Amino acid sequence: MLKKNDKVTIEIISLTGEGYGVAKHDEIVVFVPYAAVGDVLAVNIEKVYPRYAYAKIIDIKKPSPDRITPDCPHFGQCGGCDFRHITYAAELHAKEKSCQDAFTRIGKLSPEFLPIIPSPVTDGYRNKAAFPFGTDKDGNTVFGFYRKNTHSIIPCADCPLHPEQFSEIAHFIANSLKQFHILPYDRTTGKGTLRHLFIRRGHNTSDICVTLVMSAPHPAQHVFANRLRKAYPDIHGVVVNINPHDTNVILGANEETLSGKPYMEDVICGLTARIDSGSFYQVNVPLAERLFRVVKSFAEPTGKRILDLYCGTGLIGLTMAREAKEILGLDVTFQSVVAANVTAQQNGITNARFIERDANNLTGLGFTPDLIVLDPTRKGLEGDTAEKVAAFGVPRIVMMSCNPATAARDCAKFAELGYDTKKVQPGDMFPHTKHVECVVLLERR
Repeated sequence: MLKKNDKVTIEIISLTGEGYGVAKHDEIVVFVPYAAVGDVLAVNIEKVYPRYAYAKIIDIKKPSPDRITPDCPHFGQCGGCDFRHITYAAELHAKEKSCQDAFTRIGKLSPEFLPIIPSPVTDGYRNKAAFPFGTDKDGNTVFGFYRKNTHSIIPCADCPLHPEQFSEIAHFIANSLKQFHILPYDRTTGKGTLRHLFIRRGHNTSDICVTLVMSAPHPAQHVFANRLRKAYPDIHGVVVNINPHDTNVILGANEETLSGKPYMEDVICGLTARIDSGSFYQVNVPLAERLFRVVKSFAEPTGKRILDLYCGTGLIGLTMAREAKEILGLDVTFQSVVAANVTAQQNGITNARFIERDANNLTGLGFTPDLIVLDPTRKGLEGDTAEKVAAFGVPRIVMMSCNPATAARDCAKFAELGYDTKKVQPGDMFPHTKHVECVVLLERR
């Protein structure tokens, strides 16, 4: 029987949806991070449970054919990437399989699984970054990413997932703080001001919006914002977001525009889109465009009244507006709803409107849909949302999800409510990470 700190040799037979390698030893399943299918590994058992255990690699006795040398010095330390140690083909295969496993094992469903859509780019694709700021043991300002499962900052100047310009801006800010007497925030003492740097950039524009997340307003914040925009003309706006709470949530409730405009613009699927600092926007635009086309293909929107739930900045619905009869979008984030309505207006779309409302609150809409589109958060549908959606009795529902496990759970609920899961289209929205996006077609039985 396995015990903690046992040293054993195992062979990896598969990868989980969380990115762990899977092996068996004495009928116990062993999960190993940063492993590859086919690896023969010497591992140290870290945690033991009745039916499974977690282990750490000590030595790679025989590397998998899929294994490659990681190209980032911070891989395995920060909590960003899960798959910089295997080929992209192997990563896609693992994600495709994890998506299929979610629907067949969790949902007990048997839809048609379409081949995964690869990302057109695998590095530099993220249009958004959130850098925590702090100090090291010598009192020097540091920024980067949190060590996995901690709030310890791994200094990371050049993340390959981000455009190089993000690192340049972060360095400039870090080097300028003392001049303006702005101190990084210290989570342990509650002292200091700058908590996070939040950057958004248009993929098809040069538009950048910077948000300084602070624990409290700072007397020099306006001057600092103007200096930042002068140094980087592509920064069209600087916003301060005040978050005084001891929380893992990055953004607080109160914002003020310090310089320029409080949003950035991008072009996606031919639409000029407004994206506010706190609005949801897909981080990988080239792949998002491909998946939006899948949504449209599944939806067959011509002449239909579309209810777009969890609509965010409205882009999924707006890409179908030219064909649809009418679109009503619902989202709980006020900024997103404002951005969605502005995007519709500036693109000359008159048959779409967006309101601030929870997707679970579907009474009194004054709107009878022919089609429902869902794009819930990672935790999926909450409460009795599935029942309320199914009560409309529309012929088909199209769901876009960044979590196949919760999507499969929700599709199983829809199966009880009379909807069959017909097709699942995975797409690699997040290269080098464990996450995978999917689009699902459900049809009324």
